[in-house]
Amino acid sequence: MISRIDLRGEALPEGSALRDLLPRAEFDVEAALEKVRPICEDVRHHGAAAVIDYGEKFDGVRLERLRVPAAELRRALDELDPAVRAALEESIRRARLVHRNQRRTTHTTQVVPGGTVTEKWIPVDRVGLYVPGGRSVYPSSVVMNVVPAQEAGVEGVAIASPPQKEFGGLPHPTILAACALLGVDEVYAAGGAQAVAMFAYGTQSTADEPGCAPVNLVTGPGNIYVAAAKRLLKGRIGIDAEAGPTEIAILADSTADPVHVAADLISQAEHDPMAASVLVTDSEELAAATEAELKTQVAASKHVDDRIVPALAGRQSAIVLVDGLDEGLRVVDAYGAEHLEIQTRDAAAVADRVRNAGAIFVGPWAPVSLGDYCAGSNHVLPTGGCACHSSGLSVQSFLRGVHIVDYTRDALADVAHHVVTLAEAEDLPAHGAAVKARFGWKVPR
Repeated sequence: MISRIDLRGEALPEGSALRDLLPRAEFDVEAALEKVRPICEDVRHHGAAAVIDYGEKFDGVRLERLRVPAAELRRALDELDPAVRAALEESIRRARLVHRNQRRTTHTTQVVPGGTVTEKWIPVDRVGLYVPGGRSVYPSSVVMNVVPAQEAGVEGVAIASPPQKEFGGLPHPTILAACALLGVDEVYAAGGAQAVAMFAYGTQSTADEPGCAPVNLVTGPGNIYVAAAKRLLKGRIGIDAEAGPTEIAILADSTADPVHVAADLISQAEHDPMAASVLVTDSEELAAATEAELKTQVAASKHVDDRIVPALAGRQSAIVLVDGLDEGLRVVDAYGAEHLEIQTRDAAAVADRVRNAGAIFVGPWAPVSLGDYCAGSNHVLPTGGCACHSSGLSVQSFLRGVHIVDYTRDALADVAHHVVTLAEAEDLPAHGAAVKARFGWKVPR
């Protein structure tokens, strides 16, 4: 059901050579670019009409309008299962606690007497948040995208989620209810690359409904075509990341419970047949026990044939055997997992040694599922090894740091000769002249 990669007995290679030994899903965004390019161009030139056409083509439903009426948002919340509402409200409460503490404050540094640099944090004006709607329903993604945007102070928040034929062309009602709980009333029944293009280029208002104003930033996970559209339109819009298939890596030793380990591997595999489930361990006994548990637990699971078994059996999933904990840490750092669980002795100390991971889950009582919903952390995280250079979604994702430079005449005079010298060293004499002009072309020393 799941393959093994045995890295014991020899020195582990460095850098990319080690990464090449590890399992990874194929996710060729470049190849998808040529498929999404005409879609994005069509939306650019034909606006909402093109988005509606692609909704009919890809989602099997012909819409009269893209924007979800406010009455449908209220109705979705009114009809939401009370237990689901309570769970979403608790998820929102905990996410706000964590993300509120991520807020940046303006800070002024006095560089010299009379010379200051202030860093001011300004939220982007408007964001488009994408919520997937394929194999599963993700109201949790509404929470994870909206809360940090709101805590950052973003004034314009719009959400797009694919139209669902079984709900009359609306996004799934649980997604609509989550939007209503968060006070977001600008919601569009649009999915895929066409939704990203709609956010990037905007659509014109009509007699029937207001258009979608262009956004500054698009965030949220999606399929390969969403990722390709983000890559194509990056520059016109900011993006959070090109999210690939979801991943879990578990670093475990002989103290780990194979029941927990197997359950956590399966929990990630049920997302998608391309999902990656990786166990890194120095314990042959744990590896064998986990394999046995996988057979037992998979047989009792849902989504077995269409998601879990293909994911566990795919090239992206494996049990990786290593000589010891140090080697295991090198492997998980090379892998750079979206979600990394540490199930070892002294798990907190081991977690402190990790350098590359989207989020780290410490010990037996912090499964990834907790982070998906109610830990307070954000579950929009870097995939495909991008954790070695990128972070998950946070309040900072929606803020821009702007430097405000304020110097008096005397403060500029004190450093003017250095500015002129460096300008001339770079053969940019006009840069120096801009300083000289302020002192009658004679720079003080």
